[in-house]
Amino acid sequence: MSEEQQGFARTLSHRHVAMIALGGTIGTGLFLGAGSSISKAGPAILLIYIVTGLFVFAMMRALGELLISDDSKPVFIDFMTQYLGKKAGFVLGWTYWIGWIVIAMTELTAIGTYMHFWFPNMATWPWELAFLIVLYLVNIIAVRAFGEAEFWFSMIKIIAILAMIATGLILALGQIKTPMGKTEFSTLWSHGLVANHGKTLLAAFQMAFFSFLGVEFVGVTAAETKDPLQTIPKAINSIVFRILVFYIGALSAIMIIQPWTNYQAGESPFVQVFSGIGVQSAAALINFVVLTAAASAINSAFFTTGRMLYSLAGPKSRFGQLDHNHIPRAAINLSTLIVGLSVVVNYFFPTDAFNLISSTASATFLVIYMALMVTHLVYKKKQKKGAIEKAKGFKLPFAPWSNYLTILFLALIFILMLLSSGTMFTTILAIVWLLMMTIVAFVKKI
Repeated sequence: MSEEQQGFARTLSHRHVAMIALGGTIGTGLFLGAGSSISKAGPAILLIYIVTGLFVFAMMRALGELLISDDSKPVFIDFMTQYLGKKAGFVLGWTYWIGWIVIAMTELTAIGTYMHFWFPNMATWPWELAFLIVLYLVNIIAVRAFGEAEFWFSMIKIIAILAMIATGLILALGQIKTPMGKTEFSTLWSHGLVANHGKTLLAAFQMAFFSFLGVEFVGVTAAETKDPLQTIPKAINSIVFRILVFYIGALSAIMIIQPWTNYQAGESPFVQVFSGIGVQSAAALINFVVLTAAASAINSAFFTTGRMLYSLAGPKSRFGQLDHNHIPRAAINLSTLIVGLSVVVNYFFPTDAFNLISSTASATFLVIYMALMVTHLVYKKKQKKGAIEKAKGFKLPFAPWSNYLTILFLALIFILMLLSSGTMFTTILAIVWLLMMTIVAFVKKI
């Protein structure tokens, strides 16, 4: 289907797409969850992030090759429909849609919690409603407005990370004494390299993977990107560099400034470090950063769920239509209304009721990522038979072995979730959802 037939406006620039891809790899998993990762793995968490990052990069290269083979598809799930069949596309498409819906509901609830930090005596639901309305308006005004919002959301996160890295380097190079002691590079390894004698290393792999959830989001922007044949490959190829600089750099700085044995799960290491060196407003600064990370996630969710519903509904449905701004407004409207249910729930039940469902969404993303690698395998087989054109020079290195290894890695994380007491129930819920959608696909004879 051509761009004219679809009616999408290619207004996202390389600057937008680069920051969208970057924003997809930086979230609360780093700012809030890094303390738990460090406590489970120690300095070995750096190697875990590198290994996990390489597999994520392989997945993104496979996604990039698919996108370049046909950059007119609205969402990357359309490739799964093409190569795995309509039933698989139906199940995976609705799974991806509901996954982003739940993530948005969870992040909207989190926004209320973050605002409670500054306004402890005020109810959280008005803040949630305000953010919901503002981000909805950003998504229906124009695609470029979404791109600009995501650019600045990502910029705030980058500044916070670079500040952490710069602080660590300055203190270590000058061997400056702080209330936490003398800062030296050797602090990184002088207290041991592995936490808990390696007993919790596998759990750290699971947590590292969750930090990368949403990295595939750049695959939803391809049909609305200027020069996608150049922009998408550049954004994907820079992922490894971003992982090394932002994750490895920030975590190294954290463990250099303060011994890794001091960090506790459930506490932001960013807050601990900045507070420890005398930045009294550290908690407020990091609260602002995670607030923007949550807003970024909701912004991305509205964009994704709108395009997903547009693709799933088809051109005969009102949800499969674009407005005069080339935006699937009806699809975004419905997705926003569903996400808005979290505001209603939090009005009557002012507690975070979505953590359980959020974990379920995380398990479904593992299935989506594995399906993406299988889709790429089928694509390559058809390419060999001459049924489709080659992907214009952008390929997944070492395929098909890189496919098999990535699928195995993702499957192991899924099994770890299934065997872990903390995530067993939510993983079973994800399996039940997939089975239910499969039954629906067969009953509807899709």
